[in-house]
Amino acid sequence: MSPELETCPRSLLVCEKSNFRSEKSRHETHVLKHMFNCKISLLIPERGMLPVKLEKVISNFSSYFLVQDFAVSTFLEDKWLDAVVKKGGFYALSSKTRIDEDSVVAVLPSGQLILSLDKDTYEQLGLEGRPSLYSHRKTMKYVVTVDLKSLVMGTKRYQRVLLSLRERVPLRTDFIFTGGVGALPDLLSQHSYEVRRPFFHCQTLQNLLCPLLHPFDLRGEHCFCTPTQFLEWLGVVSHSVHCDNQAASFLSTYACPEPRSLVGKAQLCTVTGLISPEDICKLLTELRQCFEEPHVMNWVSLTVHGCADSPVSWGAAEHGFLKGGENFYSFVCFQNQDYLLYMATGSEDTCPP
Repeated sequence: MSPELETCPRSLLVCEKSNFRSEKSRHETHVLKHMFNCKISLLIPERGMLPVKLEKVISNFSSYFLVQDFAVSTFLEDKWLDAVVKKGGFYALSSKTRIDEDSVVAVLPSGQLILSLDKDTYEQLGLEGRPSLYSHRKTMKYVVTVDLKSLVMGTKRYQRVLLSLRERVPLRTDFIFTGGVGALPDLLSQHSYEVRRPFFHCQTLQNLLCPLLHPFDLRGEHCFCTPTQFLEWLGVVSHSVHCDNQAASFLSTYACPEPRSLVGKAQLCTVTGLISPEDICKLLTELRQCFEEPHVMNWVSLTVHGCADSPVSWGAAEHGFLKGGENFYSFVCFQNQDYLLYMATGSEDTCPP
């Protein structure tokens, strides 16, 4: 095997420590800026059942729409601009497209249309853009950003964008939509689409070895596990791999970081689908309130995974793939409302905020 394939690609990990009640806390800003989320993992030690209020929040997550063969120029129609795009809170991401090979399209809640295009498509389109930050030696991808909210119908700018997307390069692709203030069913009446709910699964873990955590120990400098060790442990637990390093195990010899404790029961819940940041904010708020109940856990973790082939990660920052396309964040929430926040991306991404 080539030595280059054996080495792990460079990754970025940003760690932050704060308190939810602090005026300087940026937890909500970080959540709202991470726009395209495909999976949530919730780990609650010392609980045999998921709290009813948390289950209710998850069951009320917004539906999302799988739309087939949707023309990108449709976003410029007056009914779409007025009913969805300019009202905000609308998320659109092209489906089954690969960010490192295909043309990928997204609409952000700010009203920005993001086009991550291959070289030939970009040159035919005729709209101003910039080379991708992750083109390496030869530029093969370009990024075009169109502010749909600022477009005024009938102006030269509007006509130019419409001409490019409708006639020069009539881009069509499958999409995933969410948000839209309830207007999507009517707008999609002439399109082929499916409505889906985020899939929810919960399981009880028995006799789980957990690393000891403390809110003041952000970097693991005081005999507690480091952020990298903790995230590795979370990944192992989420895949139902044992952490006791048994000699007879043919699957894994992984051992939970020390110091550690044995937890009799823990709840591991996952939600998959296109999940809006607003729904995640509601879940995080309810998660904080669970500490007010008697006999609660010392800490809980909430991990949110971004879509690997999204053209953006946090905000409008460009996102690439390379070997993994990972972009995620993880909250560790404590009883006193302190929290640790870990934000991670691969090498084809800008540093998380």
